[in-house]
Amino acid sequence: MAFEVERVREIAERVAASSGLEVVEVELRGGGKARMLRIVIDKPAGVTHEDCANLSREVGTILDVEDAVPGGSYTLEVSSPGLDRKLVRPADYERFIGSRVKLTTRNPVDGNRFFEGKLESFQEGRLTLDLSAARKKFRTNNGAQRLEIELANVEKANLVPEFEM
Repeated sequence: MAFEVERVREIAERVAASSGLEVVEVELRGGGKARMLRIVIDKPAGVTHEDCANLSREVGTILDVEDAVPGGSYTLEVSSPGLDRKLVRPADYERFIGSRVKLTTRNPVDGNRFFEGKLESFQEGRLTLDLSAARKKFRTNNGAQRLEIELANVEKANLVPEFEM
């Protein structure tokens, strides 16, 4: 039986929902005895150590009983997405409008693949970045301060932590 990430995600989401948590990411890494199943969770007020421990205990028990991770041993890691969390789903972009983001595109946009700026909007699969808000100056070929990027062209995107002084 092969590993089915969607089956594990469904189990984790079912348990997480009962505690007001959101499953951000599920991935299985490594092989043999060094396999690690990583589940990343979040909630609006932030994730606590207790949230991680409880979800780990409950999900781990269900996964073992249902043999959802075939092939023997694995390590289960449950964590928060961190300050520089990945943006993956459309809901992530909608939630973090107004935040600073750093992203890489699959194909160049105005001559560049690397951008940092304030996420101004996300509509109909397109995000708008305000490049004037970047710490480093990211230049487009036409010198634009705002840039629209298709979500399908985003290879990787993360929040950029901002701290009040």
